[in-house]
Amino acid sequence: MNNKKIRRSALFTAMFAAMGTSAGVNAAVELYNQDGTTFSVDGYFNAFYVNRDDDVSDTRDSRIKMGFLPNTIGFNFSKEMGDLTLGGRSSFWTSINDSLDSPTDTSIDVRQFYATVDGSFGQVLIGKDFGLYARSNIFLDEILMGFGSPGTPGGVSFGNIRTGYPYPTPSAQITYRAPEMSGFNIAVGVLDPADTVTGANDENSAPRFESEVTYSTDVNGLALTGWVNGRYQSAENGGTTIDSSGVGYGVKASLAGLTLAASGFTSKGDNPVLITNSALTEDDADGFLVQGAYTFGPNRIVLSYGETDAEILDLETENTTLGFFHDVNSNFKLVAEYNMFESQNRTTNATSADSNTIALGAIVTF
Repeated sequence: MNNKKIRRSALFTAMFAAMGTSAGVNAAVELYNQDGTTFSVDGYFNAFYVNRDDDVSDTRDSRIKMGFLPNTIGFNFSKEMGDLTLGGRSSFWTSINDSLDSPTDTSIDVRQFYATVDGSFGQVLIGKDFGLYARSNIFLDEILMGFGSPGTPGGVSFGNIRTGYPYPTPSAQITYRAPEMSGFNIAVGVLDPADTVTGANDENSAPRFESEVTYSTDVNGLALTGWVNGRYQSAENGGTTIDSSGVGYGVKASLAGLTLAASGFTSKGDNPVLITNSALTEDDADGFLVQGAYTFGPNRIVLSYGETDAEILDLETENTTLGFFHDVNSNFKLVAEYNMFESQNRTTNATSADSNTIALGAIVTF
């Protein structure tokens, strides 16, 4: 049995789908394939010239930064063992944005380091990988390979994180994926708990539970994808108990060169930016993202708008992006993007961020 190179990383599958290219063809360089054992490497490299005008601070800033996705190198392994296929993936993500923050001290983090066991029963994944909650919301974002909203000074931009969906933070997990059933794919997992309470006596009597169901079909050339995902966790510290939960959802339709997509989330007791951060309350948050894209020849135009209303963080955000992507070839892409991001305090209505960003970038993949 061949599990398609251990069911290639969902991130790289999404990336190459966005490029209009088969992930199985171009997502990796195969270094070894003999006697049922394979080993391959994939890579993603990008840099953007970024010019940002911030109305709140009345400043204009020019930087050379990476985009929403960091520069990445990944290693994939699979070995057929009778009725089972054993696999593994490790990926290393690096920031190039160290010039103004900590020269030469490039940050490297490991977001995927897992093993897989595939068989007629489906797949079991053990290790560290992206979460299931909000997974398709971000992986099917039309500006995944763009820049999006501002992020931290020394890190990646935020894309539509906090303006349409939370980040499916990579976590230690044990996840089961059922065999594909008439277009349906089902995944359920237990994950290391997020830090929703603080103090010396944190108690998590149960792990975090996450799941996702996706459905894909093609009706007379109309490609449809829909998904629902969710999470639940309960944590306690002394007399404080935080029950956190979230539901993400979306639908995407493509016909000829036109793609329309809409997604959203609603949560309670969850930080709507990074779900591993302390929430401390059971307040609500919700958001949505609507996008349209048109592909003609090697070009793709994207219009994206997203909002998040977070009682739990006392903020409201909105993000509008107009992007142009041009494929020089299947492994080289040029990007031009204009982004407008605004954030307000829900209580005072004070504007904390109001920025317009021009980003011009290049992406190389293998």
